[in-house]
Amino acid sequence: MSLAIAARFARRELRGGLHGFRIFLACLALGVAAIAGVGSVRSAIQAGLSDQGAILLGGDAQAEFTYRFASDQERAWLESVSTGLSEITDFRSMAVVGDADTAERGLTQVKSVDDAYPLLGKMVLDPAMPLAQALDGGEHPGAVMAPVLADRLGLAPGDSFRLGTAEFTLSATIVTEPDDAGDGFGLGPRTMVRTRDLDGSGLLAPGSLFESEYRMTVAPGTDLAALRDEAEERYQGTGIRWRDATDGAPGVARFVDQLANFLVLVGLSGLAVGGIGVSAAVRAYLARKTTVIATLRTLGASRRVIFLTYFLQIGALSLLGIAIGLLLGAAVPLLFAPLIAGALPIPVIFTLYPGPLAEAAIYGVLTALLFTLWPLARTEEVRAATLFRDALDSARALPATRFVVATAVLLTVLVGVAVVFSGNARITLWTTAGILGALVILSIAATAIRALARRAVPVARGKPVLRWALGAIGGRRDTAGSVVLSLGLGLSVLAAIGQIDGNLRAAIDRDLPEIAPSYFFVDIQPDQIDGYLERLENDPAVSRIDTAPMLRGVITRINGVNAQEVAGDHWVVRGDRGITYTAEPDSRTIVTDGEWWPRDYNGPPQISFAREEAEEIGLTLGDEITFNVLGRDITATVTSFRDVDFSTAGIGFVMTLNPTALQGAPHTWISTVYAEPESEARILRDLATRYPNITAIRVRDAIDRVTELLEGIGAAIRWGAAATLLTGFLVLIGAASAGTSAQTYEAAVLKTLGASRARILQSFALRSALLGASAGVVALGAGILGGWAVSRFIMETGFAVQWSSALGIILGGILATLIAGLGFAWRPLAARPATVLRARE
Repeated sequence: MSLAIAARFARRELRGGLHGFRIFLACLALGVAAIAGVGSVRSAIQAGLSDQGAILLGGDAQAEFTYRFASDQERAWLESVSTGLSEITDFRSMAVVGDADTAERGLTQVKSVDDAYPLLGKMVLDPAMPLAQALDGGEHPGAVMAPVLADRLGLAPGDSFRLGTAEFTLSATIVTEPDDAGDGFGLGPRTMVRTRDLDGSGLLAPGSLFESEYRMTVAPGTDLAALRDEAEERYQGTGIRWRDATDGAPGVARFVDQLANFLVLVGLSGLAVGGIGVSAAVRAYLARKTTVIATLRTLGASRRVIFLTYFLQIGALSLLGIAIGLLLGAAVPLLFAPLIAGALPIPVIFTLYPGPLAEAAIYGVLTALLFTLWPLARTEEVRAATLFRDALDSARALPATRFVVATAVLLTVLVGVAVVFSGNARITLWTTAGILGALVILSIAATAIRALARRAVPVARGKPVLRWALGAIGGRRDTAGSVVLSLGLGLSVLAAIGQIDGNLRAAIDRDLPEIAPSYFFVDIQPDQIDGYLERLENDPAVSRIDTAPMLRGVITRINGVNAQEVAGDHWVVRGDRGITYTAEPDSRTIVTDGEWWPRDYNGPPQISFAREEAEEIGLTLGDEITFNVLGRDITATVTSFRDVDFSTAGIGFVMTLNPTALQGAPHTWISTVYAEPESEARILRDLATRYPNITAIRVRDAIDRVTELLEGIGAAIRWGAAATLLTGFLVLIGAASAGTSAQTYEAAVLKTLGASRARILQSFALRSALLGASAGVVALGAGILGGWAVSRFIMETGFAVQWSSALGIILGGILATLIAGLGFAWRPLAARPATVLRARE
């Protein structure tokens, strides 16, 4: 019965329109739209990857080997299960133009192909020609190249260049490579040649760093999962890695998922800011309804009926806001689909995806419940006789216990939902803790700012403008709280991102060059290592040379169990890893646990594993690790753990074995060279001329490639943070709008006492600036704390406050509050004092 009465009252209240709820709707809609939009774009990318998986992969399925080609037996089986087969190799090399001192060199990711390539998709070249014609060449074999590399080397079609000792003629530049997204991240631009034209080049010698890929088309209706199982069972222990069209670009898919999940967490920050606005809007609305509530109580309405009346009303408006957000989240990606698709190097399919919309709706409902429950519950705590004036302000700070418990349950459910949807409990829980911590800090700060303003009022004697501003900040709870919480949380997110981004860039630009080598040299053949060292050790410009033998292997089992069942999707067991051997650790190796093998050890294979990675996958001393090298399984016992610092860009191996375990296997050497910058070009020229098969990776160029990737990620995250800040600005507008009545009365009193409009306006502006500066300073503190935690514990880099970003945060806070505050100041200034004061009698 009470529900029916409450529903009737709520329906009648809603007839009054949306006055006072525009900001409420905007805050909720914007947060929901951000989450729905990110989810819709992610689903469009996932659909594109799934639909075009075969083209991205270059076939229906692919078998991949490290350091070797498929054996005759393996190739025969691959041909038997396929309708088409193409053999491809992928490796890094140096493209060289010219000779001796005038030679130009550029790092390139080489793809060598056969006549069957591409099985699927189409290669588009400039000038337009078939790939087969381009690779035929003329006097020398032909090649095609990415435009950026051709421009860097000054090459035009018809010009010649070298890969190793082989000469090639550039026939065309690459416009579209159908399977480039499936190839993953490369350190250099693409060059494509035929595999047979590399004979004698020294680039595919035994032990060289290359991967062979066998792409296949299969008969329609073939069960790809069953084919995968058969391949893995038949060739278990040979190091074969299998992919099929259901996961054509796993690296891209994984990256998109991780970035999208992080952006959803940023979106949750926006919803939290919007929730503050929702809570403030509900509180302000109920404050205006005290007369109505008092009348209903006088007429015998129970507390339950009153609560349900406004719960249903707010609930209906919340559903409207969520619906608007879902509409925007679905429509905006569709509207901008051509722009998004043009900016992405992978296929996307834009349509309506129910999944992300449902996810955003769940977030919206939980957020609306979480932030409206307390303002609604507080109406139960006030007696009818006191509802006619400042009823809600006179209620106790906490509502009834059942509402506190319900709030805790809602918060737990919201966090649980975020963990499930994101798939990354650690980051989600840390993000949630950060948001809650920021809210606690900002709430305490808001109370402290009000108290400080009250104490400072006497100090401002003789300065009426300042005194009025301080009095308003200290006496008006809602304004200070809403400004500091809403704007502060938005600025905190932006400040944290600014600090993280700035420190990461500083680590790359300032710290890394001091500890990173000049060059990474790979594919040094065993018979070249002595001459290589002789050249460098006699060069006074070289301060340090590190070398190590290297093979690559795939971890297949841990203690006899499939490695991925033990370690999950950890990067150590995903793909092949570098492996080395040494008789004894050098002076920079720190063994943290266990014992190194004796220098003359000649027993069963032993392995020293990187400590941090071992902890992450649960390894202990005595565990057995089986890895495949060149088709051969080697099982070694973990006898020690050691610290490995991968952040220096130097040589670092997860796995190091005793020499007799690997010494007989074909392998090459890698080396890092630390030299004076002005000597780097000369060192590269001398070594490349003497050993054309060696590939040199300039560390600065590799860092620049990573920086480009980080820039794209940072831009996406900053846009997400900007949406959070926009929501905070909407809350400011709502707070300013809600305070118009109080400002009108204040202005009327001041005018009556002789204050001019100019001085009153100055007071309003000073009030807004002080609140904005306070919010900015507090947000900066929270952002610095968050940035320090992420930099220190997640990225493991140093941390220093980025003052340029910090100043921008404070100025942004002042500017936002000034715009929002002064935008609603003109009506109070224009009101006539007599009319206002008579209305308050």
